[in-house]
Amino acid sequence: MKTTIKILPLAAIIGFMSPSCSEDFITTPQNGVEDLDNYFSTAEECESFTGSLYVGFSHWHDWWQQLLRLINETATDDAWMGNLGQDNSAYYPFAHYTVTATNAPDGLYNFYYYKYQNISAANTLLKRIQDSPVSETVKNQCIGQAKFFRAYSYWELVQNFGDVVLLTEPIGTSGLGLTRSPKAEVYAQIVKDLKEAAALLPSEWTGVDKGRVTSGACEALLARTYLFMGDYDNAYTYADKVINSGRYALEPNFIDIWSVYNHNGQESIFEIQANSNQTYAVGARIPTVTAARGESWSTDDLEAKKAMDGWGWCVPTSNLEQAYISEGDDIRRKSTIVKYGEPVYGDEDLNPEYKFKTDDNKSCRVWRKFYVPIAMRQELASAGNIDGKVPLDLICIRLAEMYLTRAEAAFRKGETAQALADINTIRARVGLPAKTGLSGNDLLYAIWKERRLELAGEGMRLYDLRREIDPVQNKPRISCVMGENGEFVRYNATSTDEWEVMNTKEPSNEGHLFQEGRHELWPIPQAEIDRSNGSISQNPGY
Repeated sequence: MKTTIKILPLAAIIGFMSPSCSEDFITTPQNGVEDLDNYFSTAEECESFTGSLYVGFSHWHDWWQQLLRLINETATDDAWMGNLGQDNSAYYPFAHYTVTATNAPDGLYNFYYYKYQNISAANTLLKRIQDSPVSETVKNQCIGQAKFFRAYSYWELVQNFGDVVLLTEPIGTSGLGLTRSPKAEVYAQIVKDLKEAAALLPSEWTGVDKGRVTSGACEALLARTYLFMGDYDNAYTYADKVINSGRYALEPNFIDIWSVYNHNGQESIFEIQANSNQTYAVGARIPTVTAARGESWSTDDLEAKKAMDGWGWCVPTSNLEQAYISEGDDIRRKSTIVKYGEPVYGDEDLNPEYKFKTDDNKSCRVWRKFYVPIAMRQELASAGNIDGKVPLDLICIRLAEMYLTRAEAAFRKGETAQALADINTIRARVGLPAKTGLSGNDLLYAIWKERRLELAGEGMRLYDLRREIDPVQNKPRISCVMGENGEFVRYNATSTDEWEVMNTKEPSNEGHLFQEGRHELWPIPQAEIDRSNGSISQNPGY
């Protein structure tokens, strides 16, 4: 199959895949579908269309499509909104729980829109390729990838919006009047798609196709899905299958997982590819969006500085930093967070004292996982790069998550020894002592804490807080952490962190407006409800 770079122009020329933001992608007839009648007639066309699903799923190369990935982080105890010097209307409503169905269109509507655009493209492929004259091998591989992306897009929609419109066929005027399907039905479709995709896809790809969806990626997403469904038997089964497949291994050094030099590393199960090709927009944007504003290094390489002028959105909290410190977790702390004035872990020689504009950064911390080393910046600058050609892949699923999934599932099944063994495997990688003698709620809290420390910044914290039911307070953990009396709000009320106390342009009471029974989900964009003539309903409280 062809490299994804080769298919990029297709995403721009297939009109139905790129309707304007003013059009409704669910309930408006999709003009131009007829133009595809003669498409999928060759293997190259099938493979190119399949490749466009990768672009449409992540929009890793697009500045604004990364907004929800970041604003979801800012809605947790792991991150502040951050940037204090620019218009914050796309971030503030989520970070501080003032969001409504109409006041945050860029982050909210675009995410909803592009998830359905990706689903629409997958549905078109699944329908049209059935009559294609290409070989069964090519056909099955394309079908498997399309089902994976449809499943993953629905997984993200469910986490953010709950019940959603479920589409498994291309629609035209017959799509008018659609309603939301119960979350259980959407989950059932996700499971079905992933099982069928796993049966069609290879266990690995080689050469230019390395990084494409594998059967292991389908099984890993199944494990995650079952965990979020509360089906612990199946969550255990699939996580165990991935762990024991022999296809993946934990990186010996935690810092290497997100290294810009370690694409498709041994721990990675699925990641979105990025490179510094100067011809195409195929680089990552989050490294620039999250990099510190007004950086000042010891080197005077001005061209390299211009190549990574950070925006400073979504910055780690001192609360997250203290979570690492409470465990003596120095390696993961330094591999996850860079603090003002400290050396950058793994880049100490060229950035021994990381400095930037302190009055534009709420916590004076940035994400180490998205940090691009100075040597790479110099290399990008010499190639003529300006910002968005950063070759940092987006890791969506990795092996450590499977250990933590199996640990939690094992706990629920009463297999305490297995649960402890799995979290201790993760802890051993970063030199932490084994947890012993834990059981009951203490063990469950320990598993959840390991998830936070291991996966911080990787897009799972908000979803975890929403699904985890606190065994003591008997409500979602998000309601225990946020809200007027939430743990995070209380922490910030008494925090003495010098930077967070000083930078008051972002209020320190982040999360105090959280309302239980409302903010466990985001609102359906009002524009979508209006275009459906009210057949699509709103989430409670909005």
